[in-house]
This record gives sequence, C-alpha cells and structure tokens, in this order.
Amino acid sequence: MDKKVLSKCILFREFDEGQLEYALEFFEAERKFYPRGSFLNRISAPLTRFGLVLSGTVRVYRDDVNGHHMILANVGAGDTFGESLCWLGRDTDVYICAVTDVELLWLRVNNLRNPARNAEPNAILLRERFISMLATRALDMNDRIQILSQTTIRAKLIAFFSQYVTRGGSDCFEVPFDRGSMAHYLGTDRSALSRELSRMRDEGLIDFSGSRFCLRGMLSST
Repeated sequence: MDKKVLSKCILFREFDEGQLEYALEFFEAERKFYPRGSFLNRISAPLTRFGLVLSGTVRVYRDDVNGHHMILANVGAGDTFGESLCWLGRDTDVYICAVTDVELLWLRVNNLRNPARNAEPNAILLRERFISMLATRALDMNDRIQILSQTTIRAKLIAFFSQYVTRGGSDCFEVPFDRGSMAHYLGTDRSALSRELSRMRDEGLIDFSGSRFCLRGMLSST
C-alpha cells in the first residue's frame, strides 16, 4: 500500500510501520477498486464505513428539491469522505460516485466506540485524530457556505478563487472541475458561468486555460 498517500491523511500522518499496521487493523481497513462511474453508496441508507481515496477522484453529490445536482465535495488521493455520516449512522441523502477509476480504503468506526480498546495508547491517538478530521470537515463546510451564500456568480467565483489562493499561496492554481462540474459546485448555470468568466478575463481580472486559473489586478488582492 502506498504509504505516501496514507501519510496525507491525518489519521495516519507520520506513523511508523507498527503504528500504521495497528491503525489499519483498528479501522478494519478494506481495499477496493471501482471503475469510473460506479456509485459507492446506497442513498437513503446508513453509510457504515468511510473512505480514503488511494488513487483517482470521488465526488459527493446531493440533489436539490428541483432535482439539480450539487457537488458537496471533490475528493482526491489522500483525502477522505463520509466520516461524519459514518459516525452518526444516519440514513444519507447524498450519493458518492467514482468520477475516474478509483482505488479506495474503506474504514469503519466500530472500535472508536469499543470500551475494551479505550485505554490503548494508539487508540487514544486515533480517536483524537478522528475528532480533528471531523472538525476539519466542519471548516470545509464553512468554505462551501461562504461560496453558496453569495448572490452573484462573480461573487461566488471570487470567494471560490480566494480559497484556492489562501490554501496554495499562489495566484495561479488548478481546480479539479470541468466547466459543468464547476457550475454544479458553485450552484449556478454552466452557460452563465462561462459568460462571467469571459467577462472577468476581458476586464483583466483573470486568465485561464481549461481548469488552470491565474488571478490578475484587483481580484488577486481581494
């Protein structure tokens, strides 16, 4: 198993061989491959395990009341999905799809609830890291709310781009979406999004080619 990918995940970061072996057993890790287009869960049923992406890309979707798709998360190698839903054990209203061929590590939370393992030092560490993961997901959702709460497409784009600049430390970055998926993620129409991007380029605010963007002028300091 690729330790470099596992080390990107907060659960396994900086673990030695023994700790990693313990952690994989603790979370009852199961490695699985899914071809592109596969659905990874059953909607309206509990999510009994959460996933760590080893390779490929997974997206988490929800449909609004009008049946329009909304992308909640785009998950690449080293990142996880479904932790909160798995922990809560509630029926889920999201669906999870492999947008490329995907290799996953499915993980279970049963031992986090197991009193017999509460005193194990590594179990205590893993419990703390799992809580940190849940807290990080809450912050990620705040970022999504910041984007979706904007009332214009330009304001949504500025919020979206600003988050990439903050995370990457550069005014040039690549987003993991084509135009249609980007429109779904921003909660807007694809044609309207393309028009606004073209206007912003004409005004000297951005440059872009495909999924790569560079911020210019006033926008880069917004």
